[in-house]
Amino acid sequence: MYEDCESELGDIRDKLDEIHRDIRTFTEDSNREHLESILAFVRDDYSNVLEKHLVDDLKKGLSKNMVKKCDRLDQCRPIFTDILQKNAALIKQSSVDSEIIDKKRVDIKNLRKGMPYDKCDICFAEATDLFEKQVSLMQSLRIYETKKDKKQDISLVPAQTMIDEVLDPLCHTKRFEILKAISGQSMSFSALSKLTDLRGGNLLFHLQKLSDSGMIIQQHERGDYMITSKGFKVMESVSEMYSALIPEEN
Repeated sequence: MYEDCESELGDIRDKLDEIHRDIRTFTEDSNREHLESILAFVRDDYSNVLEKHLVDDLKKGLSKNMVKKCDRLDQCRPIFTDILQKNAALIKQSSVDSEIIDKKRVDIKNLRKGMPYDKCDICFAEATDLFEKQVSLMQSLRIYETKKDKKQDISLVPAQTMIDEVLDPLCHTKRFEILKAISGQSMSFSALSKLTDLRGGNLLFHLQKLSDSGMIIQQHERGDYMITSKGFKVMESVSEMYSALIPEEN
């Protein structure tokens, strides 16, 4: 009789586990549907506002961060503005093909090949950053998705490349502080010196390390330092990783 009770209890536990799984699946599906409905509402009702925000942001960014003393400024700024405004308009669509975004990235890179000055890197870095911020918003609204958004096979991640180009530049408190600070705004050498409490060659060492990794760029000789598209993506990934690993406080 005892064995029969144990067997029945086991069956009940199995059934409860099955019910819990069904409830969890239903809840997850419901949450996804709820999230999708919210995103659809945002896309439908606020697309004009979002587009205006992106256009205002790109105009402000280009005006502030493009090289001022350049004979091609009046030629290049309208080109960048046109590319970014057309890209911002995609925010109104329900879906954006990845091929469209990839082509725009290629177009920006090809434009750079035709420009004559080293300082052109600064303007193209700003235009690229603005472009990627627009794309990031599209991803947040779930109207754009790439293969990279799907889980990658960890075994395919090149260890040495990740160490040299991402982990090593990040694995120092001062460099991490610098990246955090310039993720929101460009900063001068003196401002970064005050932030990190580093002077002269010590600060230059860390700035060069970040520059060599492609995470930051100096606008011009003795100019402000700004984060690149790569640096911004790395810091976004760090933020997402932190949110996933650190439990929320109740």
